[in-house]
Amino acid sequence: MGEFGFWNLAQSDPAHLALVDPDGGEMSAGELLAECNRLVHGLRALGLKPGDTIATVLPNSAAMIQAYLAVMQAGWYLVPINYHLTAPEIAYILQDSGAKAFLCHARHGDAGAAAAKEASFATDGRFAVGGDIEGFRPFEEAKQGQPDSLPEDRATGDIMNYTAGTTGRPKGVRRPSSQADPDTNAELNGYFLMLFGIMPRDNNVHLVVSPLYHTAVLRFASSSLHMGHTIVLMDRWTPEGTLELIERYKVSTSHMVPTQFHRLLALPEAEREKRDLSSLRCMIHSAAPCPIDVKRRMLDWWGPTIFEYYAATEGGGTLVTPEQWLKKPGTVGTPWPISQIRVLDDANAEVPPGTPGTVWIKMGDFSFEYHKDKEKTEKAKHDGFFTVGDIGYLDEDGYLFLCDRKIDMIISGGVNIYPAEIEGTLLAHPKVGDAAVFGIPHDDWGEEVKAVVEPSAGVAPGDELERELIAFCSERLAKYKIPRTIDFTTEMPRDPSGKLYKRKLRDPYWAGRERAI
Repeated sequence: MGEFGFWNLAQSDPAHLALVDPDGGEMSAGELLAECNRLVHGLRALGLKPGDTIATVLPNSAAMIQAYLAVMQAGWYLVPINYHLTAPEIAYILQDSGAKAFLCHARHGDAGAAAAKEASFATDGRFAVGGDIEGFRPFEEAKQGQPDSLPEDRATGDIMNYTAGTTGRPKGVRRPSSQADPDTNAELNGYFLMLFGIMPRDNNVHLVVSPLYHTAVLRFASSSLHMGHTIVLMDRWTPEGTLELIERYKVSTSHMVPTQFHRLLALPEAEREKRDLSSLRCMIHSAAPCPIDVKRRMLDWWGPTIFEYYAATEGGGTLVTPEQWLKKPGTVGTPWPISQIRVLDDANAEVPPGTPGTVWIKMGDFSFEYHKDKEKTEKAKHDGFFTVGDIGYLDEDGYLFLCDRKIDMIISGGVNIYPAEIEGTLLAHPKVGDAAVFGIPHDDWGEEVKAVVEPSAGVAPGDELERELIAFCSERLAKYKIPRTIDFTTEMPRDPSGKLYKRKLRDPYWAGRERAI
């Protein structure tokens, strides 16, 4: 047997605590192995073959982890669907992915049942988790009576996440089948964490604070499993709950987003200081640019434990250690050993250091395609590199700095304005709980800067707060970057991981008009 990888570790140390579910239920590695083996046998009995797809609409749960582990040793693809989607959106992904099995939690049963009906999904492939759903069989029936032994003819599977997309419907990012066996592939997945200095076993506990339907969240959680770490699942994230779980389980690693940092920092000082956080070693963040002030305050609080990386569903990326970031605040780091970064202009020519352009990434020999969308695949690739449309620049030392997504960039009077910088400024104000900045139509300039702010708890929105925030920005930003107007909201449209659905805020202003980007 190899040094690590979930299946090897579960057989050599079946008593190891592998999983803690959101209700505090514990599963040993041996118990989790048995359940995922039974699921493979049960779904094979339904006729699933290598290359087939399983779709899930599941919260963070033991069932989600079992589905992942089943897929990864049966040669299937796992399509984790965002449980905030509507029935038609779920139905589209079920049809587009060609899923042969569909696992849905009862909490999302109405949308799941309507989606299955719209997609004409086979009844025998529908399974309900955590309760009853009309037209679905209980999840346990998929495993009932099946052996807990390792299946024969094991093959490596993969995750096929559907990108949110900036235009049109989302597309699945599908990679060619791995030629490595599941155990070797599991070890390779574990090696990824070594980029951050995270080693096998070593009493590590990984806290999952965001939904597992996100690419990075599932990748980090699964890599932790393969490294022999205990993973602790949160279902509904709260800053107070995060600190409590860190203290209770002696959490050493996690994967977070800047919004979660901001909300942790908003806790009363007494709440923050009463918890023992001495177990923290490597708290990794990504997904959006982190305001410099927010990250400095987190480093002051948690010490040199905060690592950052830049990547996409399609691949990655860069990495920056706490020490490197303090020397170059705002950077997302330098390329991984297996990656390369280029910054190109619109003619695909490299730009000089310090000049913003489109960021292009190459990750070894890894490849992907957008499922059933050859045109989109070709547009995203150039000379062996790919892009997701991010704008950034490399400094003289090769460190990458991100400006924003190209789709979010504001062009006002011919000047490029990056909302992330303005959002970071607003978030530094104590009366701002959350902020979003985007461009709205302007007859002369093309676009003007609009901000939407969610005030901090107990702060009243209104004209006085708007004037105060605009004055605050005026002291810190060039005039052309200052929001012309600020709207207020009681709750920003974010998913549980903190991802902002900016289009929901921006699109009403552009109804009947077309953006230049």
